[in-house]
Amino acid sequence: MATVYVREGETFERALKRFKKLCEKEGILTEIKRREYYEKPSEKRKRKAMAARKRLIKALKKRGLLPPRGKKKKK
Repeated sequence: MATVYVREGETFERALKRFKKLCEKEGILTEIKRREYYEKPSEKRKRKAMAARKRLIKALKKRGLLPPRGKKKKK
């Protein structure tokens, strides 16, 4: 559970900003969105496979083994 204690002399906006950062860091919003609807096991496997594929492609691009996607240059 994310808990933020307001410091002496701290504005509400500043404390709210710290709270939002903490929630993002802990992954609370993504967890809520994930649990909002039931996900079938087959859909879960597909989502995980796509995430793994995306990580692999990103790593290959970083190493220069895969050309970056983008607009092709006209001749």
